[in-house]
Amino acid sequence: MTSPSSIRRICATLTLLAAASLVSSCTSPIHLVGGASTRNPDEYPSGLSPAARQLAREAYADVNPSKLADYHVHLVGLGENDSGCYANPRMRSWAHPFHHLRFLVYCSSGKVDDPARCESQYVERLSSLARTAPGRFLLLAFDENRSPDGRVVAEKTEFYVPNDFPLKLASQAPQHFAAAGSVHPYRADAIAELRRLHAKGIRVIKWLPNAMGIDPSDPRCDSFYDEMHCLNMTLLTHGGVEAAVDAEKDQCLGNPQHLERALKHGVKVIVAHCASLGMGHDLKAPPGSPEVENWKLLFRMMDDPRWRHLLFADLSATTQVNRSPEFVRAILMRPDLHGRLVNGSDYPLPAVNIVISLHHWVKAGLLDPNDVEPLRELYNVNPLVFDFALKRRLRVVHPDGRVSRYAASIFQENPAIPLD
Repeated sequence: MTSPSSIRRICATLTLLAAASLVSSCTSPIHLVGGASTRNPDEYPSGLSPAARQLAREAYADVNPSKLADYHVHLVGLGENDSGCYANPRMRSWAHPFHHLRFLVYCSSGKVDDPARCESQYVERLSSLARTAPGRFLLLAFDENRSPDGRVVAEKTEFYVPNDFPLKLASQAPQHFAAAGSVHPYRADAIAELRRLHAKGIRVIKWLPNAMGIDPSDPRCDSFYDEMHCLNMTLLTHGGVEAAVDAEKDQCLGNPQHLERALKHGVKVIVAHCASLGMGHDLKAPPGSPEVENWKLLFRMMDDPRWRHLLFADLSATTQVNRSPEFVRAILMRPDLHGRLVNGSDYPLPAVNIVISLHHWVKAGLLDPNDVEPLRELYNVNPLVFDFALKRRLRVVHPDGRVSRYAASIFQENPAIPLD
């Protein structure tokens, strides 16, 4: 499992690479760590090799294409056409190399090469992928960091995507997209905004507590939870350590046990990434007890019969190289939990080259070596199809020859958690 310090070392290496590109006539190495897909998505499926076409056909064979769903797709922007989106200024300057490099990698992965056209280029790329990847994709808004009294904390806000941006995109292409809102519970207008979004058809609210400064166990969230329950809205919230944004000081807020307060108010909760990164304090253990892997804390919560119809998790980012084979093996071997899992790509992260390693899963015995080349070809044509196909190919082979895989139902819209 990759620790925050290891991630920083990776970033340091990439910063040196990027700096080298400034004095080199070669193509920027940023496109080597981001910017997946060297081929046109329109090549799917007719332009694939027979092996890649067969692997994709098998991956989709037992799912209903009209019900395929991806619950975790990010948007980014810098305010083009008054979108309201923005990124923290430190992400735009080499004065903050780690932040700026991360921003450039995300842009590269989303095929953005002109910051002035960030929204339109990103959406154009995402739309081209969605046209050839079966299913619908839930586009996520992302609220600002707030202080306990509800004020915006600009210096701690990594990026912001207002609720009306995904709503607009989903209304323009409802066959491909649905919209999720993001409302910080400490906002003075939080309840009013929930009601407004519900009236516009939004059924899912996105949080990233580590980055937004939200304590899900805070009593100040109670009225928010009551309103979500009344409106039958679902909370899609990050679980575990957050490596994609600058949240190190608030990592404890990703402990999945903090979400019990929402569950006690009857709110349906999807824990993003299955809380698959980092360690957390077991809040039910005596003080001073050893920390526990966050995903194990989540599994224990999912085994609690009180939450059987309320607590869910998504598979977003779980195919990245910083996820432990122990975790993936454990979730593959829990078919009793598969009915409470939903799929998510965490796009654009499936298009960040450096976090993808097929050999990581081959070495762990969770991927057939013969699948590597066909999967790599899918990656170069459409990272969304690749992410789906990789999850369908991961497996545990038991000593008696039985094979455990993710259930097909995971990849279809869960009736208990409608996209819209």
